[in-house]
Amino acid sequence: MRLKITHRTEYSYDAPVQYLLQRLRLLPLSGHTQTVLSWELRIDGAREEVRFTDHFGNDTRLLSVEGEQHAITIEASGEVVTRDTTGVSGPHQGFAPLWLFGQETSLTAVGEGIRELAASVGKGTDIERLHRLMAIIGERVAYKPGTTNVMTPAEDALALKTGVCQDHSHIFTAAARAMGFPARYISGYLMMDAMVQQAASHAWAEAHVQGLGWVAFDAANGISPDERYVRVATGRDYRDASPVSGIRLGQAQEQLAVTVTVEQ
Repeated sequence: MRLKITHRTEYSYDAPVQYLLQRLRLLPLSGHTQTVLSWELRIDGAREEVRFTDHFGNDTRLLSVEGEQHAITIEASGEVVTRDTTGVSGPHQGFAPLWLFGQETSLTAVGEGIRELAASVGKGTDIERLHRLMAIIGERVAYKPGTTNVMTPAEDALALKTGVCQDHSHIFTAAARAMGFPARYISGYLMMDAMVQQAASHAWAEAHVQGLGWVAFDAANGISPDERYVRVATGRDYRDASPVSGIRLGQAQEQLAVTVTVEQ
């Protein structure tokens, strides 16, 4: 499937920004599940300081702002051809060792709720157990924006029984690790059947299965990602793979507007 994507992020401030540093992970790479035909990153109101590939294999850019700037616009856009691999994204690669994805983080720490969730999966093959885990998370955690934020730990979201795709992904990642699987967080895009314009990018999780490599699971939608998905960044949790993150100095109040369009 050939997908056209535009991801626009606009920051506006009520006073000059004293200093700001942002890290962008907005450039998808070609791989087992996709081929990037074209991609462009346009930046207005900030300057690119450096670009590099981080230890998770993500194309990363650092931007800075200093002085009188009152607004920043970042637009990533391009076309990607995707392939349906039934969720399998291939063998482990990159600088980060596989064992690193078996360790918990503050957002994926395993508590009593995650342990009970992992134990409830029961027996079966690795793939059967992971699909069952995905289904249980979908049943227990309703999709409801506004009840959590991107820094809500998996244990808290599970207790609330509500959240969004970041929460489903953190819960799956934490539980899969508790079950003995290396697991990681994926950020990217999803073409929705009835909605071209969206308010944010998407997220899902992957578990490493012996003999298959990394296999993807989208607990928010109850499926393994297919040709409607475009992967952009990978990490242990949201903080490692977030599209835009950074620090800001000064008293200026910030307003953020994000629009994402994904269409065939």
